[in-house]
Amino acid sequence: WENDLGSKMQVFKVGKDGTFSGEYHTAVSSTEEPIRLSQLTGFQHLDEDEQCTFGFTVNGKKFSDSTAVFVGQCFNGDDRKEVLHTSWLLREKVDSESDDWKATRTGRNTFSRI
Repeated sequence: WENDLGSKMQVFKVGKDGTFSGEYHTAVSSTEEPIRLSQLTGFQHLDEDEQCTFGFTVNGKKFSDSTAVFVGQCFNGDDRKEVLHTSWLLREKVDSESDDWKATRTGRNTFSRI
């Protein structure tokens, strides 16, 4: 899967209970460290129409002090190609409680199967 910013993720086999794991490679970062592959862990509802809701967490510990959580739904688009519409929160570590106000970002991404 690739999103509108160029970030890529690979989802490994989905378990019978909807759990899954995979790898995430972000295309964007606010750290000066080189971007590295991150682990992801998630859960999806297994629906017969394959337009399930899901959520996953990305652990960026290999190059940053951030954690991101995504929630979304899979759709069969107008062209019958699968797309994932997601909303996300990204939490970065800050140095003090007084900086807490700037520690969490939010956004939306659309992923297409590649």
